[in-house]
Amino acid sequence: MLDLSSLQKSVEALERSIDAAREGMDSFGEDLRMTVRAGVIQNFEVAYEQCWKFIQRWLQVNRVPEEAGLPRTRKELFRLAAREGLIDDPRPWFEYGEARNLTSHTYDQAQAELVYAAAGRFVPEAKALLARLEALND
Repeated sequence: MLDLSSLQKSVEALERSIDAAREGMDSFGEDLRMTVRAGVIQNFEVAYEQCWKFIQRWLQVNRVPEEAGLPRTRKELFRLAAREGLIDDPRPWFEYGEARNLTSHTYDQAQAELVYAAAGRFVPEAKALLARLEALND
């Protein structure tokens, strides 16, 4: 049985940071907007990393030993997660992975905006994954 509490906390933190940003972003000055956006991006990084690692752990626990070495790439991981019913479609998860890879370049305004937008789209997917992991966690 997997302890999903860290995944739950990271997804909740991301959702709270996005909600807070949406509530006040228009009234913030530029410096505060950049700081809030950076906080959302950091929470996205943590939640994304937690998601794929918990998918990997679930697959290791619930797959037959011959498949223990699979998947070898993150794209394979998300395809397998979709086949196992943990996620609906792997393609958005590929996009989130690309956004996560951009986070080392968040000093660039345009890239930071792309990652910030991806974080907003990611929350429902992460919450759905968490719900499925909870349902299948035996």
